[in-house]
Amino acid sequence: MARLPLVDPAETTDSVREVLEAVPVPLNIFRMMAHAETCFRPLMRLGASILGHQKLDPRLRELAILEIAHRSGSAYEWIQHVPIGKATGVNDDQIAALERGDPEADCFDDVDRLVLRFTVEVVERVKASDAIFAEMRRHFSPQEIVELILAIGFYMTVARLLETTEVDLDPPAGTKILDAAS
Repeated sequence: MARLPLVDPAETTDSVREVLEAVPVPLNIFRMMAHAETCFRPLMRLGASILGHQKLDPRLRELAILEIAHRSGSAYEWIQHVPIGKATGVNDDQIAALERGDPEADCFDDVDRLVLRFTVEVVERVKASDAIFAEMRRHFSPQEIVELILAIGFYMTVARLLETTEVDLDPPAGTKILDAAS
């Protein structure tokens, strides 16, 4: 059971209700985020931008999100992003490798492993090492690098919100959120 009650759309402000009514799937995460009324709409816009409008390859983004979910122990984030990952091209072997904590597994190519190393360094050390950053610059544009950093930060925030408030698990929404963000 969640540590805080979920926002009831019938008992909240018009602006929060408007955002809640616009989401394609009424997930518990959104009803928890809605407590931060002044941040709610901007957070939802940022999430939609990350999921639907980045130049960064969506498959690489999803590998990073799944790595964050695993490292954060966020079952909710994991459950919601496995179907999104699959829809973007992440395969079952890669999901299994991330679930067992093996981002260096043979099922990943060199670019996948680079993105996962970068993600781990940003999550664990805040700042990626010079060597990893230089390698990222060889493979990605400045836009893609910054987009990945923002995606990492956003999904770290989401994992911390989910885990600290103990949001109750929802069934996987599949790609409905991703489809709506595009």
